Amino acid sequence: MSLGSVLTAIVTPFDDDLAVNEGAFVDLLHHLAAHGSDGFVVCGTTGEASTLDDDEHLRVIELACQNRPAGTTIVAGAGSNNTSHAVHLTERATERGADAILSVTPYYNKPNRRGLVAHYQEVAKATDKPIVLYNIPSRVVLDLPNELLAELAQIEHIDYVKQANNENLALVDGLGVSGELAGYRLFHAARADLLRRLERPEEAAAAYERAIALTTNRVEKAYLERRLSECRSRLPRAS
Repeated sequence: MSLGSVLTAIVTPFDDDLAVNEGAFVDLLHHLAAHGSDGFVVCGTTGEASTLDDDEHLRVIELACQNRPAGTTIVAGAGSNNTSHAVHLTERATERGADAILSVTPYYNKPNRRGLVAHYQEVAKATDKPIVLYNIPSRVVLDLPNELLAELAQIEHIDYVKQANNENLALVDGLGVSGELAGYRLFHAARADLLRRLERPEEAAAAYERAIALTTNRVEKAYLERRLSECRSRLPRAS
């Protein structure tokens, strides 16, 4: 399934009594959809997952699924460094109607390769929805190298990766980024950004053009077109 091109990591608002502000959350969901979001990552890092108890966590996922704007998708954060807890959250998020599960690398414990594979095998058994691996070594102290990502992709239901290690940004066999062509779009867009920073505007412009050709999201397309225009303005003028 396609999760969309622009998935917004949505915040979890709280009221003055430090309870989840359900009305504000639903309003924000619709506001973001109206301004270009194809879907939402709920209860991720931005969504304060680490500060929510399980009842709050699952209620926010439930709210998102019950009130999702038409045509949008819900990716539910359900990761933990405790495998049984990750399985529990994954099962409950699936029951509440999430379209996909975001599962962060087990943090703090620093499991070895065999432990990581075993962890994700158990998580994958807990859902029939696509699982998005979340590789963010700056927060969990452990990196999932691309060859391990490719191995994890052989587990049924592990279909995508949210890659937060720019040094490893690459297409990985067996893993998508959001839709059939999204991985290629992301690759070209990331390459274009790098070439632009390296002061290679001609190559960057070509990469932006390829990324633009692969996106249907108007917000993302507008961003890429602005970057393309900047690169073109820096090209030497023909004499």
